[in-house]
Amino acid sequence: MEVRAYLKSARLSPQKACLVADMVRGLKVEKALDILNFSKQKGAALIKKLLDSAISNAENNENADIDDLKIKSIIVNKGLVMKRIKIRARGRADRIRKPMCHIEIKLTKKSEEVKHGSES
Repeated sequence: MEVRAYLKSARLSPQKACLVADMVRGLKVEKALDILNFSKQKGAALIKKLLDSAISNAENNENADIDDLKIKSIIVNKGLVMKRIKIRARGRADRIRKPMCHIEIKLTKKSEEVKHGSES
């Protein structure tokens, strides 16, 4: 069983999102939620909301138990870049780049990973 949840065009740079994703990658769901709850970063709130969505997908679609879920992977991809202009002195302008990112979370059951590891 593998459950996915996507967040597309999040108003957060991919670099900042990767910092938060690295904190919770490969952890149990309960521990990941604790880490994200107490983190002050903006990306932590977005990833927590996405993780809650993935957990509800697992409960509703696969009838999975929260205690058995583990984060298999978190993928952060580069999204669109909004380009804005900041007016400067003497008729010049500076370009402001506002990057976005796409985040994908995959959850699996802990017991399934043990079975796959013993087969090979």
